[in-house]
Amino acid sequence: MVYLASKVFGFLITPSNLVASICLIGVMLLPTRWRQAGVRIGAAGILLLLVCGYSPLGNVLLLTLSERFPAWQESGHAPDGIIVLGGAINPDLTAVRGAPEMNSSAERMTAAAVLARRFPNAKIVLSGGNANSFHPLSTEAEVGRKFLEDLGVASDRIVMEGRSRTTYENAEFTRLLLHPPPGERWLLVTSAYHMPRAMGVFRAAGFNVEAYPVDWRTRGWVDAERPFLTLNGGLGRLDTAVHEWVGLVGYRLTGRTREWFPSP
Repeated sequence: MVYLASKVFGFLITPSNLVASICLIGVMLLPTRWRQAGVRIGAAGILLLLVCGYSPLGNVLLLTLSERFPAWQESGHAPDGIIVLGGAINPDLTAVRGAPEMNSSAERMTAAAVLARRFPNAKIVLSGGNANSFHPLSTEAEVGRKFLEDLGVASDRIVMEGRSRTTYENAEFTRLLLHPPPGERWLLVTSAYHMPRAMGVFRAAGFNVEAYPVDWRTRGWVDAERPFLTLNGGLGRLDTAVHEWVGLVGYRLTGRTREWFPSP
């Protein structure tokens, strides 16, 4: 119930949904006695739509997250294991099409394949269930395992954690599955903008990991001055950034992390 409530709340506060709702309210008021208010609300909705869609606001909010943890630099001994968080695979489409279907976070899986080859003795842990509560099919961990095996990664190196549906569950279930002894070195692979929240929950769970950010989405702070050329481009970027910021605040308020904005 809590999980479903969080999804409903997330849908309602998504900027594109909020802007669309404001515009719809304005239109619905036009044929009523509150027509003047409808005109004003509709105009405000259109203005918000243009600002959110074409301005670099989405990039600014995303860059603040994605630039928090720098790219990983190899030093010392090779990692003992690599944890790859779910979010790159669509299990439902994969089940229907019969082949792994990736989304815009596909770099999580391609980075896992590269790291598996680079560090041949490291375990590869795939943490991800199926977040579709109404149509549960294959888990992301299962699909990811097949993807890596097809790329030549030995099956005995791959560990699946297929219960988690949230970042918090990624950390908790992975720790319980692995029980990592002190002194081991583990990399955490996820999207750069998602890394602050992911590192926060793994630290709170007592699992010491090193950030390996991928899926950067931007070229750097130079994109903070670049407007979007398409409305959907800016709205999509803003939706992603706001979702992550809300997740950070929510995790801190509920005690799932100990820091407001985790840093290296």
